[in-house]
Amino acid sequence: MSLASYASDPARSRGRRHPEPPAPTRTEYQRDRDRIVHSTAFRRLVYKTQVFLNHEGDLFRTRMTHSLEVAQLGRSIARPLGLDEDLVEAVALAHDLGHTPFGHAGQDALNDCMGPFGGFEHNLQSLRVVDELEERYPLFDGLNLSFETREGILKHCSRANAQRLEAAEPDGVGRRFLDRTQPALEAQLCNLADEIAYNAHDIDDGVRSGLLAMEQLDAVALFARHRDETLAEHPQLEGRRLLYEAIRRMLSAQVYDVIDATRTALQAAGVDSADAARRQPPLVQFSGPMRDQSAELKQFLLRNLYRHPQVMEMTGQAKQVVRELFAAYAADPAQMPPAFAGKANRERSIADYIAGMTDRFAAREHERLTGRRLLP
Repeated sequence: MSLASYASDPARSRGRRHPEPPAPTRTEYQRDRDRIVHSTAFRRLVYKTQVFLNHEGDLFRTRMTHSLEVAQLGRSIARPLGLDEDLVEAVALAHDLGHTPFGHAGQDALNDCMGPFGGFEHNLQSLRVVDELEERYPLFDGLNLSFETREGILKHCSRANAQRLEAAEPDGVGRRFLDRTQPALEAQLCNLADEIAYNAHDIDDGVRSGLLAMEQLDAVALFARHRDETLAEHPQLEGRRLLYEAIRRMLSAQVYDVIDATRTALQAAGVDSADAARRQPPLVQFSGPMRDQSAELKQFLLRNLYRHPQVMEMTGQAKQVVRELFAAYAADPAQMPPAFAGKANRERSIADYIAGMTDRFAAREHERLTGRRLLP
């Protein structure tokens, strides 16, 4: 498939931090994707949490399944827009590599622990994983990914961290946070596909868990419309089949909406290159009505799922595990493997070690170090 003029062309990539000869059978972005899939950090995602902790059920989403769903949605949108599907897939598969165990609860706790030492941002940690922490190649640390993939991985970044990145890599991936430009369209697409994916699968997981009832979803216009359409065509449907079909239709509606709204925005902006798109406001977008409905769904999930007492109780325990792990390693770094214990920046090394843990390994380590079991 030919790329649109505004797509990221792998033949014109800004390259890698450590120059390498091109691969004979793969583009630069295909090579990035393959390196990500074979990385240790990617394998760990299968035992890292989205909303429900790893021990709470085998069928709830993990960071791995979420990343795969983002990649699938991203490719489905990229293709009709003429964007580079391989770059979209690479960014989607890598965007959560820096996430801690126990989902956002773990991230919040680790950020609190690291407050006096520069804080913790999972997007920045994902970049740190692919730039420094993976150890697979003889001549450099990290995966040595292309600029465009690294740019897409760094979805958010504080100004202070952007300044530090810019000092270490002038005109690099931190620059856009200082001059307020956008990432490539493929990265913008991954950001939106991420939102579409987690809104949909959190409905599924919420109902599966019993924390959400189908009747509660009457209050969500985006879901209720597609459930009603489903029942009009298949009045006999109920239970999980009805839920799955309503979610499937909801996902399709959002995908088609993004394609149409983005085409309109691209035509209005008149961009004819990837760099020209970077100088515009975000161009990969929902239509106004769909943006409002998506925001309503997010607020519903925040009130009824993410802040559900049962979820809050479990995430409170998860935060305690992370805080106590950090304190234990700070008091005795020798409890970590030598590769982490021997580093000069003790606190950052502790954060790297904890962030790389899976849910179940973190729980076991906490029990080993404290003699207490907070999580099953």
